[in-house]
Parts: sequence; structure tokens; C-alpha cells
Amino acid sequence: MSEKLDPLILDLIEWVAREPRTYAEAIDAWRTSCPRLTVWEDAVDRGYLVRERADGQSLNVSVTPAGRQFLTDNGRGGNLASAAPHLSKAASIGTR
Repeated sequence: MSEKLDPLILDLIEWVAREPRTYAEAIDAWRTSCPRLTVWEDAVDRGYLVRERADGQSLNVSVTPAGRQFLTDNGRGGNLASAAPHLSKAASIGTR
């Protein structure tokens, strides 16, 4: 089932890459009650997205370098590469 979710995972990563997103916003937009649609969980487990505290208060979601590469490998990274946000050391090692 994992590969069948790739288009939805790509949509999620692309959505996060477009502009800064809070964790609450991402979960509200991407959560599902269907146990077979694990888009959010798969994106995080694969290391494409991370949660981090950017300003010490709000929990944000960022695309990792692996997530940007996944977009590029699937023909979706063209205009997003220059907008790569700065990732903290904790974010780059997948801290949740």
C-alpha cells in the first residue's frame, strides 16, 4: 500500500514546502480517520517531514532535504528548491 500513497505523500510534502506550516495546521489539513491512509505518518517515518520548534513556542513542520529530493525525483521539486527553509540540527536528524 505504501507505493500507492506516494502521490498523496508528494502532495503533502509539496504543500508544506510552499510556505511555513504549523504542526496544528498540517494535522488539521492532512489527518484522516482511515487507518489505511497513513499519509502523514509515512511522510514522517520516511524522513521527508520533521516537526520542530522554530521560535521556542509554536511547533512547525518542515520539509527535510530527503523530502525535497523525493519531490525532485518525482518531477515536483522544480520551483521549490530555492525556497528550502533552514533546518536545525535536531530537524535534520529527524527529531520528533
